[in-house]
Amino acid sequence: MNKNKSFPKQIKLILITLLLSLTTSQVQAKSFNNIVSIKQNKPTDQQFPDDGDPTGRRRGGTSRRGDCPNLKTPLTALVPGEETNKKSFLGTTISEYPSFWVYIPELASDIRSGEFVLQDQEGNDILRTPITLTGKPGAISIKLPQNPQYALKPNLKYHWYFNVYCSPDQKSSVYFVDAWVRRVTLTPQLQQQLNNAKSQKYKVYIANNIWYDAINNLGELRRKNPGADSFVEDWAKLLKSVNLSELAPAPIVQIYTPNK
Repeated sequence: MNKNKSFPKQIKLILITLLLSLTTSQVQAKSFNNIVSIKQNKPTDQQFPDDGDPTGRRRGGTSRRGDCPNLKTPLTALVPGEETNKKSFLGTTISEYPSFWVYIPELASDIRSGEFVLQDQEGNDILRTPITLTGKPGAISIKLPQNPQYALKPNLKYHWYFNVYCSPDQKSSVYFVDAWVRRVTLTPQLQQQLNNAKSQKYKVYIANNIWYDAINNLGELRRKNPGADSFVEDWAKLLKSVNLSELAPAPIVQIYTPNK
């Protein structure tokens, strides 16, 4: 009798053990698949989407009031965009203090005055800082100072400009580009992916459409490891994914952090 009564209990225990084993296997498989998908992702696999308004101008324009000489290659914001009308798309970041990348073309010898401007969505200045250009054509980055007054708030959109003044005496003569950035929340899942990626976090950012952190992480790796072909190749693939492949060979010539 005691044997017969214990028989259903044994079946229940076996079923519970099987269910727990199956659940654990599913979780492990899901985690493994996430890691594999991150490792297999390549910059050319990704097309950064148009996230809607607002948009800016990623290929340099000139002020109508000024008289700037023509450039062989335009001033260019290194952001996702559309070539037909030169507009820039809204991009995202998880950073409070992101970096902003711009391609500086070959300029006349007397043009060395630049300016970075960050504004809120209503057009109020958050940061406006002058930048002395090196005179060398290439990519530059501008890092936001790590000061709470400049920190980006989650889920808000910010407008940024980069100006190059054609004349130190005439502020109306200027080349300019502008684009938009929105800070998104760092989720536990994204944090885990970043932890697994170690130093090459740009692959995770690319997989999650986080442009500003993708280009900054990869740009820093390329700059610090000039002999590493893999970073040079991935940089070229990343710029190709946003139709800026002709700028990929340009060197990184300046990393600027405003002293604020």
